[in-house]
Amino acid sequence: MLFGLVSAMGQGFGVVLTKKGMYLGVSVAMNPLSAAFIRLMLAGVFVWTCALFAGKLPELHRAVKDKEGIKYTAAGALVGPFVGMTLSMVAVADTQAGIAQTLMSLMPVLIIPVIWIIYRERTSWRGILGAIVATIGVAILFLT
Repeated sequence: MLFGLVSAMGQGFGVVLTKKGMYLGVSVAMNPLSAAFIRLMLAGVFVWTCALFAGKLPELHRAVKDKEGIKYTAAGALVGPFVGMTLSMVAVADTQAGIAQTLMSLMPVLIIPVIWIIYRERTSWRGILGAIVATIGVAILFLT
């Protein structure tokens, strides 16, 4: 739960700082694709640096040889960090950061049908209600 909370805080701060960076010191806003590219590059450098210092490079080398794992990871990287973050940068560029973050917080609600289809798991009503309440909470925080 702690990592989830820290992740949510990081996402919120990241959106606000990216919005500021896209308009800071320029008369024309930075292209959202450029902003997404900068975020992905820096995240990649950070992850590889952490892996290096944690001594995880041999594990990563073995993981790269797993063709099935790479296939799904590459698909996830395309859909999540690339498409998802690029479109989130477009949303941040075209609207208020709070509104964009509120819309992006719908992920817990939107992922439920995907879990039903891919994993054939049923989510409890408690889980569905929790996702909806969390989204409403974020909306209340940002829209007031």
